[in-house]
Amino acid sequence: MFGSVGAYLTEMNNHIKDDARDLRQFAPSTARNRDAIGAVLRRVLPEQGYLLEIASGSGEHAVAFAGLFPGLRWQPSDCDRDALASVEAWRVEASLENVQSAVFLDTTDAHWPVERADAMVAINMVHIAPWAACEGLMAGAGRVLRQGGVLYLYGPYTIDGRHTAPSNAQFDNWLKARDPAFGVRDLAEVESCAKANGLMLDECRAMAANNFSLIFRRR
Repeated sequence: MFGSVGAYLTEMNNHIKDDARDLRQFAPSTARNRDAIGAVLRRVLPEQGYLLEIASGSGEHAVAFAGLFPGLRWQPSDCDRDALASVEAWRVEASLENVQSAVFLDTTDAHWPVERADAMVAINMVHIAPWAACEGLMAGAGRVLRQGGVLYLYGPYTIDGRHTAPSNAQFDNWLKARDPAFGVRDLAEVESCAKANGLMLDECRAMAANNFSLIFRRR
């Protein structure tokens, strides 16, 4: 199990709530990237159906994007207990009827709590987890996504083994210093892993801060 997302968010959390009972976590990057990600999701996600979010982290993305898609049932998940508590706190605070209660999901486990989904989203997950987590993500997407269903990934990637910016190289070193199993992945390796599980890369879109939106579809 990769219990990494919650620890990462704790370290990145610069907002400490005065109320100790408030379990919400705050990821500073969410406010910076949610509008740009939302614009891509509006274009590629179905208007209705069931969406599984992998590694929901703080839960901020879940409530932000579920509000954009009232016809989608948004299912958050994570493998970190603190992250699950944060997602639930954000869900309750937002009072969105289409956001489901967060479920425990470890992508490296072959048995997921979700059997079928129309779409999947994983934001800033692949580099903050061991490679086995990406392999499990692709295998799981191959099992649960309907034919034609979208898997959306967001984060930094190397291209042909090279970082796209010096800041990404520095970030990669920072990740590996915290856990040698973490690190910015190469786009070709991620695409190959996806293809082995019946997922084809439809689009690779450059985003702000040297990140990418990857849109895969289940064939």
